[in-house]
Amino acid sequence: MALTKETISKWFESLQANICKEIELEDEKGKFTIDVWSHASGGGGRSNVMLNGKVLEKAGVNFSAVEGDAPEALLKTLEVDRSSADPLKFFATGVSIVMHPKSPMVPIIHMNVRYFELSNGTYWFGGGIDLTPHIIDKEQASYFHQQLKSVCDAHDASYYPKFKEWADNYFFLPHRNETRGVGGIFFDRLSETDTRSKEDIFDFVKAVGEVFAPTYTHLMHINKNKDFKELHTKWQQLRRGRYVEFNLVWDRGTKFGLQTGGRTESILMSMPPLARWDYDYQLTESFEKETSDYLKKGINWIKH
Repeated sequence: MALTKETISKWFESLQANICKEIELEDEKGKFTIDVWSHASGGGGRSNVMLNGKVLEKAGVNFSAVEGDAPEALLKTLEVDRSSADPLKFFATGVSIVMHPKSPMVPIIHMNVRYFELSNGTYWFGGGIDLTPHIIDKEQASYFHQQLKSVCDAHDASYYPKFKEWADNYFFLPHRNETRGVGGIFFDRLSETDTRSKEDIFDFVKAVGEVFAPTYTHLMHINKNKDFKELHTKWQQLRRGRYVEFNLVWDRGTKFGLQTGGRTESILMSMPPLARWDYDYQLTESFEKETSDYLKKGINWIKH
């Protein structure tokens, strides 16, 4: 039976529910509130948000399945062939996650898995998962990348090096000349080829989605009870500021959501509850300098 957009969307919806369950269990206190919304042109979604948990200060797990007329601005951004003057419809579904912990010892994490199609038959899958520690721990960065490499290698040995480099280049702040964190994987516009089917690609996307909960709950668990000081919290807020800069200036998902008339509250769910920007901030603490030294492209984290 052919893989349909309804089947894909239904699976993403189940992924959202499973991830929320696992995160709640590890947090022990926080519960996700469910906000169901409708898209003006068709479809809608469910924004699950946790506030003031034991570990997570703000966490969002969004599911959406929206459709409608494809705006010309969007088609231009996506570089879609407009050889035909016929209007195009779009359908987009996926899960998007950002988690901001209370403790500066617990890293921020992001994940997105998505599917997009046009009424002319064009379709693709995309996604990514990356880790943004406030204070980089090399062993934890290595663990994170090994989890992603194992997922990639189970589907195609070329995926991890290719998608890891893509993430280094994508999760990068050109105006700061620094990466957002320790990277991860990023991929876009995956569609069937002579050697892989649509079902093959969806299996890979599902595996990426399924690795999120066990990987992040492990990082929550080993870091949540570590001691920290006010100077660590200040640094956390400064690093959150850089996270905001990326999401508002460079993130394609933010731009896509706004271009397609998406729900603003859900699109900006990724913003931290509190961030800061100190003018001409100078690094003073050793952990600040070490973390800044690792905000570079091309680091082979698995070797560490």
